[in-house]
Amino acid sequence: MKPAISEKYRANVRLPLAWRLSIVVALLIVLAVALSLGLMLIFPQRIGMAALLAISLMLPISVAIIRHQIQPVLQLFRAMSGTVISYQDGDYSFNLHWQRSDELAELVDAHNALGDVLREQRLDLVQRELLLDTMLQNTPVAMLLISERGPIVFANIAARQMLNQGRKIEGHSLETILQHVSISLREAINKGGDGLFTTHGKGQSAVGGDFDDEDEEDEIYHLSRRNFSLNGRQHELLLLRHLTIELRRQEVHTWKKVIRVISHELNNSLAPVASLARSAAELIKRGQVERLPEILKTIEERALHLESFIHGYARFAKLPTPRLESVNLAEFVAGLQAQVSFTLQDVLPEKNSHFDIAQMEQALLNLLKNAHESGSSADEVALHIRHLHNLVRIDVMDRGSGMSETVMSNALVPFYSTKRSGTGLGLALAREIIEAHGGRIMLSNRDGGGLIVSLILPD
Repeated sequence: MKPAISEKYRANVRLPLAWRLSIVVALLIVLAVALSLGLMLIFPQRIGMAALLAISLMLPISVAIIRHQIQPVLQLFRAMSGTVISYQDGDYSFNLHWQRSDELAELVDAHNALGDVLREQRLDLVQRELLLDTMLQNTPVAMLLISERGPIVFANIAARQMLNQGRKIEGHSLETILQHVSISLREAINKGGDGLFTTHGKGQSAVGGDFDDEDEEDEIYHLSRRNFSLNGRQHELLLLRHLTIELRRQEVHTWKKVIRVISHELNNSLAPVASLARSAAELIKRGQVERLPEILKTIEERALHLESFIHGYARFAKLPTPRLESVNLAEFVAGLQAQVSFTLQDVLPEKNSHFDIAQMEQALLNLLKNAHESGSSADEVALHIRHLHNLVRIDVMDRGSGMSETVMSNALVPFYSTKRSGTGLGLALAREIIEAHGGRIMLSNRDGGGLIVSLILPD
């Protein structure tokens, strides 16, 4: 379907521009011929002079008439050139007017329609910029945009309050602003890269200045930075996020979860113990002591379970710093196989590794135990150890049911467990041990079913 402009043009056109110019040229030719013939009749003996005289008379007339026809078109082109320059400068308020109904009317209408579209887009862009600026100014994350030449080109309200007591900092260099902030923030920015840093509350504010109260707690911040090109120039974006309140909220949430888990476990152990104790007292009153050994054995089992439960929490909370030592992997794996069954994949590396034997044994025993409890058959629980450059990778594999995305995203969180009797400390303790060694832990589902827990340790 053709645009409405073309329909309007076809409905109102009287005489196209090309036809008008053709008619003018044809009339000029006819007039020139007629004038030449007339002069030849007047001067039959001087045909050359008659032709020259005809040309001399028709040339200025032709130029004047054609100029009269072309002049409005040239004026339109000049006006259109001016509006294009205005569009380039971001001014879309100009429109063109063409009185004639010819081919150029369609061009003018299309040009005006383009201006209307650009004007609407510019207005929409301005509204979006206002919305974005409002969001950036009111976000609690402090934002700084710094050009490659040094000055700060943008800072939101949070950044101004954090770095300059609410005063404007655009146009100032970052080095100048950092002279008035805390040493921790200055060192974190100068160090480069992303990371967490802590400002000490004793006698110092979160980013600068002094407190009168020396009992203020430390404040935790996260700094991230990104480099990108803006208008052909390199810029750096700094984001400073205050994490203290969020971490305190998460800490309270974690403590509530710990209390719920401990309360549940204590109730599961103490309630039957109390009931059995009452039953034992009643049996003693009746002189029926033959069931007392069974009752006392059950009480002992519940007490031992409770002791094991509390010991697991205490062990997680008091994990000591790893004592690294050279470890023969063959002897280490043999010690594991004496406690739990698994299949060893491939040949063990001959090169010794360096880690805390007791802690790594504890972590791997927990992972191998989880593998056996995953629904996998015992002969499909496997251990794979190999060297990768300057790293050691240990994979614990099973052929159980694997993990859903939700479970996998929470599996390493302390106290999270999908088992009814689980404490949620097995994977969390393994993670704590591996990270204390300077490594990391990864979970992934296996093709064909099952789970791989990968431990990456520095060699």
